[in-house]
Amino acid sequence: MPNSRFTLGLEQLSKIDGEAGHNVIESLQDICPDLARFTIEYPFGDIYSRQALDVKSREIATVAALTALGNCRPQLKVHLNAALNVGCSEDEVKEVLLQMSVYAGFPAALNGMFAFKEVLQERQA
Repeated sequence: MPNSRFTLGLEQLSKIDGEAGHNVIESLQDICPDLARFTIEYPFGDIYSRQALDVKSREIATVAALTALGNCRPQLKVHLNAALNVGCSEDEVKEVLLQMSVYAGFPAALNGMFAFKEVLQERQA
């Protein structure tokens, strides 16, 4: 039986990332099911369920961090979708990406904005 961290994490993952999050977890099952479980338990079960920040604020922080890292396009796209799923407006996401031009540089901001453009196009399809 899954532990409470796993159960709570799976609930958070479903609420935040929906199908995209479950696709990530499923894609890990054949190569490293432990990483799939850790992904559910730690960030979603332990961190996203904390009360000091709401989930929208957590997604804004995640989008900013992944944009600044600059080498996490698949994860960035998942979290751009998640930001929209939890109530961020398109304009709010654009402002976060624009803000990254100051702190992470123009290449990171441009890459983030182009990833967001793809996300918006995929959501309309």
